[in-house]
Amino acid sequence: MKEEAERSTNRLPVDATRDHLMLQVARMTYQQDKTLTEIAAETGLNRWQVSRLLQEARDVGIVRIEILPRTLRHPDLESELARAFGLRDAVVVPGPEDPGVDAVARAAGQYLAQIKPRPDLVGVSWGRTMGALAHWLPQDWADGATIVQINGTVAPVPGIAHHNEVAEIFARKAKGRMIPLPVPAIVGARETREVLEKDRIVADVLKVARSAEVLAFSLGVAGEDSVLLRSGNILAPEMAALLQAGAVGDVLGRFIDRRGAIVDPELDARTIGLSLQDLRGRGRVIGIAAGSAKHEVALGALQAGHVNILVTDEATAIFALEHAHDR
Repeated sequence: MKEEAERSTNRLPVDATRDHLMLQVARMTYQQDKTLTEIAAETGLNRWQVSRLLQEARDVGIVRIEILPRTLRHPDLESELARAFGLRDAVVVPGPEDPGVDAVARAAGQYLAQIKPRPDLVGVSWGRTMGALAHWLPQDWADGATIVQINGTVAPVPGIAHHNEVAEIFARKAKGRMIPLPVPAIVGARETREVLEKDRIVADVLKVARSAEVLAFSLGVAGEDSVLLRSGNILAPEMAALLQAGAVGDVLGRFIDRRGAIVDPELDARTIGLSLQDLRGRGRVIGIAAGSAKHEVALGALQAGHVNILVTDEATAIFALEHAHDR
């Protein structure tokens, strides 16, 4: 009788207000982890109505429940990586062959979307891998989050679509806002970087970026496939000198060797964005690396502790573990 009384009172509306209620109770359930009783008390509905709204939200597609088998990840390698390099977490996409950027980017998107509590401020870089991550990031992955760009941009590169629009896509899918860093990734002189970083707008963006507890960026390659080279931020003779000095790739535009040390301090002084020191002591510093070209830069980033979470493929994880004790 009590259940019948509940069903007969406060009948649910059938217009746009109902859609709003479905969205409201879904967020309270799946993003805020509230019980039916708590939701009923806050919304003025009863428990039966809340339950019915949740079921309907699943039926019409407002809520999509995705079950991810453990076979889509490699838990043993993840545990080994975490132990070997003191990581907070690791995500390894399994497979004897290179799964490609898309598979690793998708895993990174799923990881970001599952972070609890949902982050209010996330710092991101740009690039092909980050563009793929942004594509796979679910809608409403973070409720109203602010997305800040953490390194300067590069000129458009032929064949790499939307690589500079990562922060915008992240923000749009979070129904939040984006803060761009409207300066080049690398400038021609140290003095130019110093002047730009003193500019009020640039300084304010960097201050916000340094306060983000979640950072996500892809690890870049050194050599002819480097986006920084192809965009013109680095000249061919400069890249040749970097390779000669032992550069294996870059972390936010800062070229490192196999141990994770800066290769060219002068070039580093011309680079705008978060420094390697800025990456220390953050809650989640997520580095993303896919493919054999990223093996050594992933190892360098792990060796030096530039990341505390790595999202990568099985071959890169195995390479890193095999060389964990290299000197």
